[in-house]
Amino acid sequence: MDSIVIYYSFSGNTRKIAEGIAASEGADILEVKDAQPVGKLKAYTSGIFAARGGKQWPIQPVGKSLESYSRFILLAPIWASNPAPAFNTLLNMLPEGKTVAVKMVSMSGKSNCKERIQTAISAKMGVLESFEDIKA
Repeated sequence: MDSIVIYYSFSGNTRKIAEGIAASEGADILEVKDAQPVGKLKAYTSGIFAARGGKQWPIQPVGKSLESYSRFILLAPIWASNPAPAFNTLLNMLPEGKTVAVKMVSMSGKSNCKERIQTAISAKMGVLESFEDIKA
């Protein structure tokens, strides 16, 4: 099964976890980056409100075809108990009918977004293989 780890990392914590998972799974890895740099002020103000509302933020082109992968391992930080807005953009761009494992990273190790993510993956006719909250 061809797997890819795709992650968004604001502070670097999620990056470290994603790199470890990609190495242990023998998977390709891809970092999602904001289209424009996001500073702490924007992340802690409008970013939190966007995360709570399930909003998307523009990301840089991924530069890789995702269609050839059958399994996706997605990681992102939690902002105000919800995925960072760039993660919402990533969910929207997933190819249809894929298997997806999700790992949300936060200082508390808790989120309240599993149902929202399950709905987004189901809308793409995908299967949520697993969902995990990881304490950074």
